[in-house]
This record gives sequence, C-alpha cells and structure tokens, in this order.
Amino acid sequence: MPDRAARDAAEEASALSHPPVAPDSTASYGEHPDQVVDFYAPRDRDDRVPLVVVLHGGAWRARYDRAHVSPFAGFLTRHGFAVASVEYRRGPGDPPGASAVSGASGASGGGTGTGAEGADPVAGRWPETFDDVAAALDALPALAAAHLPRADPRRTVVTGHSAGGHLALWAAARHVLPAGSPWRRAEPPELRGVVALAPIAHFGSAVELDVCGGAVTQLLGGEALSKERAASADPALLLPTGIATTVVQGRADTVVPAAVAEAYVEAAARAGEMVGLTVLDDVGHFPLIDPAADACAVVAEEIAQLAW
Repeated sequence: MPDRAARDAAEEASALSHPPVAPDSTASYGEHPDQVVDFYAPRDRDDRVPLVVVLHGGAWRARYDRAHVSPFAGFLTRHGFAVASVEYRRGPGDPPGASAVSGASGASGGGTGTGAEGADPVAGRWPETFDDVAAALDALPALAAAHLPRADPRRTVVTGHSAGGHLALWAAARHVLPAGSPWRRAEPPELRGVVALAPIAHFGSAVELDVCGGAVTQLLGGEALSKERAASADPALLLPTGIATTVVQGRADTVVPAAVAEAYVEAAARAGEMVGLTVLDDVGHFPLIDPAADACAVVAEEIAQLAW
C-alpha cells in the first residue's frame, strides 16, 4: 500500500476508533426520525459558555450519521463548550444490491461510501437536506435554552466537517440566498462565526476534482439541475455573508483536497470578504475531528477564538 494510502487509512481508523459518546439529551425539531439534535453539556464549567453547533459530514449520504462525530462533540465539551449536534436527512440510501453501513458502527465522515460493485449511494436529498438544516438552526435557540441552560446563545459558532462544513457555511449564508428561496432569512443569523473543517465549499472545484464520487452533482439532483440549484446551495456563490469565517484544512487531505477550500477563500476575497484559512501540514481529512490528533486541538482553538 502506498505511503499516502497507508497514512489515510491510519488517520481514518484513528478518528473512528473512539467509542460513541452518548448525549446528555436529544430533542426533535420535526417529525422525521432524522430531524433531531443531540445536546452535550460542558464539562467542569458552571458559568455560561459558548454554544457550538456541529454538522457532521459523510458526503450527504444516508449511511453516515451523527454518531461518528459524537467523540468530537465530547472533546469540545471538555474544552468548555456546550454542543448541539444536528442530524438531517441525507441521500436516500444505497443503490440496489448495496449493503448499508451505519454511521454508528464506524462510518467515515468523508469517504465516497462505495456500495455494491463500486456504485456510490446517492448524496443528499433535495430539498430535504436543506429544509432540515434551516429548520434545525431556526429551532435551536429554543431547544438549547431548554436542554443546555448554561449555553450562551450570543456566543454561537457553527462548525462542520466535509459535507457538514458545506452545510455550516450555507447555514451562515441564508440571508444572501436568492429572493424567493424558501430558506432565505431576512436578517443575518446571530452567530459569532463559522469554523468549516475541510469543507466541500466550492462546488465548481469539487466537481472538477470528483470529490466523494460525484457527490455534489448528486446533491443538486443531476447535471441538468446543477446550475440552477447551485445558486441556492453553493457557498462560493453566496458571498459576502458578513459572518466571521475560518476554514481549517489538512494540506494532505485526499478526500476533500485543499484546492477546494482555497477556491472558496479566493471566491470570498473577490466578493470583498476575508475568510481565514488555516492549512495544517501533513494532515489529512479525518484528524480534524479526531480527539486523539493534534489537529483537533487546533480546531478547538479556532472555535474558541471566534466564540470568546
């Protein structure tokens, strides 16, 4: 096995080796089983603390759920944050003949999810994936007040990994969605900022690089609909937001290459918005959410810089 492939496999195995961390409570924001939020209270803190909203990755595919980021959520609570981990509807599942893999049993946050005979599960549901993220963020202030009484809603940071990084950036940009969009907000969200981790943040670049086996095109419903729908879904087209944003990226990432993050940051600059970019040498895709990795501590610090 080539050195790069061996390193990627080792990083993924480490990130997914941690036992799931049970939330302190779970609440629904809708009637579908996937319309839920897990809440994790801060550890060893009695004062009001920032709220971190976590959106998991997994190429928007059904087999990847929030369970694989529960150790990351627990890690953040040990760094003094209250955490809300959002589930949302994802792709409708594996193609015929493929065997599903539960995220709770160790599904990865950014792999291609190859099913039977090399076929990929379909990525995302249009419009349900976006419906759910919008609904969850709108419901969070009331839900967090009930389930995380020590969370300070004035210090909310949204973070997400891979496809979840895309959704985090999108959630912070709803006030600049095209007129008539059902997800558009009249005002900017009340956020301290966004920390996007190896995000699928620039659809053009991601399609060119075939990130996660054509996941972007699948999310948008196929090539015929991609251009029209990208106007309401591609963070690189929803700029400027006026929301403080930091992107954390592994330079050695082969799942969502650094070129995708760099293309987003360049698009933001052209729109007159400065987006912070922290590139970590010799780091791949998964250490950003691996509590055992030094990169995860960098992520916590980036969140703290915005939250506090």
